[in-house]
Amino acid sequence: MLINLIADYGAGDPAFAEVSQRLLQHLSDAKIHCLSVPAFSTLATGFWIAQLGLNPGPDNHLIYHNCAPRQDNLEGRPNNEGEGLTYALLPNGVKVVGVLAGYSLSFIKDIAVSIHTINVSRGGSQFRSRDVFPQAAIALVKGDESVLGDMIKPEQIPEPPTDRVAWVDGYGNIKTTISADFVDLEPETKVIVRVGDMVSDAVYSDGSFRVSEGTLAFAPGSSGWMLNEKQKVRWMELFLRGGSAWKRFGKPRVGQLVTYQIT
Repeated sequence: MLINLIADYGAGDPAFAEVSQRLLQHLSDAKIHCLSVPAFSTLATGFWIAQLGLNPGPDNHLIYHNCAPRQDNLEGRPNNEGEGLTYALLPNGVKVVGVLAGYSLSFIKDIAVSIHTINVSRGGSQFRSRDVFPQAAIALVKGDESVLGDMIKPEQIPEPPTDRVAWVDGYGNIKTTISADFVDLEPETKVIVRVGDMVSDAVYSDGSFRVSEGTLAFAPGSSGWMLNEKQKVRWMELFLRGGSAWKRFGKPRVGQLVTYQIT
């Protein structure tokens, strides 16, 4: 079994090792891949749940995610209570278990076969993803659906934003939540792109490497997934050939606004 563990613990944080250890206690044959997202970034969490869950992978696949800003209630939190745990089943059989917070399920809400609450304590530990939640995830992996609660309807989950930084990869490419289908431009059209407070000239391209060295491309990127049997979404990226788009725009954070206009 492959387990993608997505959380905002921080790259290299021992929390990943602690949670992995609890999951492997009863799933000893599993292989765990850890992905650290920025602190409290439910947008990055949701983006990677969809990117990893809706693209080809092994038949036995669990995505276990935890990004819980505890922003569902701004009052004091008795007993470390936080957002509730949920279970989503994707059309390809991938199981998704984790906290429903912000945009964590926004990218899959209209694609999932079903989404349910999980009957498990919302409190009891500051470190719920280690101490409380693994038992429910393990039960569901083993086919025990007795822990499932009420169904969650798509309209109960917020729509994903359509104009944000979703991720910055190791090359400094900026992945956005702008759908390529909504960008109606001819190749080589010159545009002005704003990310946060920073502005740069760019060239729209239908393939990033078609631009010359040193040119900032605004192009359909490598991220995307099938929405249904016939329709696929691809997300726009900002790509500086021979450099870093992230540095060009002043090292923006995930979640910052991205806009563009024709020059």
